[in-house]
Amino acid sequence: MKILIVGSGGREHALAWKIFKSPLVKQIYCAPGNAGTNRLAENVDIPADNIKGLLDFALKQKIDLTVVGPELPLTLGIVDEFEKKGLKIFGPNRKAAELEESKVFSKQFMERHRIPTARYRIAPAAGKALEILNSGEFAYPLVVKADGLAAGKGVIICPGPEEAKEAVNLIMVKKEFGASGKKVLIEEFISGQEVSFIVITDGAKILPLVTAMDHKAALDGDRGPNTGGMGAISPSPFITQKLYSEIVETIVFPVVMRMLEEGRKYRGALYFGLMLTQAGPKVLEFNCRFGDPETQPQMLRLESDLVEILMDTVEDNVLAREAKWSSRPAGCVILASAGYPDKYEKGKVILGLEKADKRHGLTVFHASTAVDGGKLVTNGGRVLGVCASEPTLAATMNKIYETIPDINFEGMRYRKDIGALKEEA
Repeated sequence: MKILIVGSGGREHALAWKIFKSPLVKQIYCAPGNAGTNRLAENVDIPADNIKGLLDFALKQKIDLTVVGPELPLTLGIVDEFEKKGLKIFGPNRKAAELEESKVFSKQFMERHRIPTARYRIAPAAGKALEILNSGEFAYPLVVKADGLAAGKGVIICPGPEEAKEAVNLIMVKKEFGASGKKVLIEEFISGQEVSFIVITDGAKILPLVTAMDHKAALDGDRGPNTGGMGAISPSPFITQKLYSEIVETIVFPVVMRMLEEGRKYRGALYFGLMLTQAGPKVLEFNCRFGDPETQPQMLRLESDLVEILMDTVEDNVLAREAKWSSRPAGCVILASAGYPDKYEKGKVILGLEKADKRHGLTVFHASTAVDGGKLVTNGGRVLGVCASEPTLAATMNKIYETIPDINFEGMRYRKDIGALKEEA
């Protein structure tokens, strides 16, 4: 088989790493890929949002399966265009991907179908947003969210009125997130433990992945601005078997079936960002693709052939075979550029990766890397994901944190408390 992976991040490198292990696969292409995927696949210089370019390439190379990593090409309709030409592609179509593309749509969908989530109001303009804030309807802290895609950064927790007004100004007036700020959601702040729950679905049946927990805040102790993710562990120590069943029965299955009933058949990976509150699990957000960085530890734990699972899903038979997982936990710590998630510089030379790669049981996934003049350099905010899987979570995280000093680039920073949890929880 010939496989095309669309995207250039750590998630895509992890998918390529797992797909490379399949005996079914003869050739992997990554568009555009990074310096890590280039070791496993042939990188193709086509941006992930160039739908026509990707389609032309897939037709010319007679690609057997395309796997879409990031959300943008999905919301641009890449699945619709590929399927029109009879090409097999893993991911939701444009109508289904609206679950992530529009927070307004997803909130209204959940309200229609009584999916548990935070109370909210929609503001189509800055004036209306300020009116809602001034009404006293929501106590502080509260949350202000940009409606559209914002690379995981359009959610602002506001402890008081001044911060809320500034958030509205940033999103709707300054247009920090572009067209995503045409509307905002003002939400009640719900507290609890945040977890990721990711499934693969063919639109009617679901195959849950092993649980995972993302660490979104930029700084230790869950402080600082939200990012695309600074690390992840799997399994989540907060999801018991009872809670697992509750999530599937009250949230996951109803969402998949209601989407099908609304003519938005969802086929692909579906990510539920959940808050475990005292009143039960509630949905914070949907993502219409595999998580990043959750995919990295999940792929380390997957023992089944990923290509078989993806093909079964595309062929509407996601439960054709049982997925097998390692019982060993896995973890991932992101090495980021100075300034991320705000402004940061690119092109910093990365040193020491050869030493890290030689460590037994240690895997480094590239997130934003490139080769410049024969040297490996940074090419974005999240640069590398240092990952491992050991018999215990403590051993896993120790191996990762022992390895990180091997690697260095100017301004490199990372959270030092990923996976700092009680294992018996």
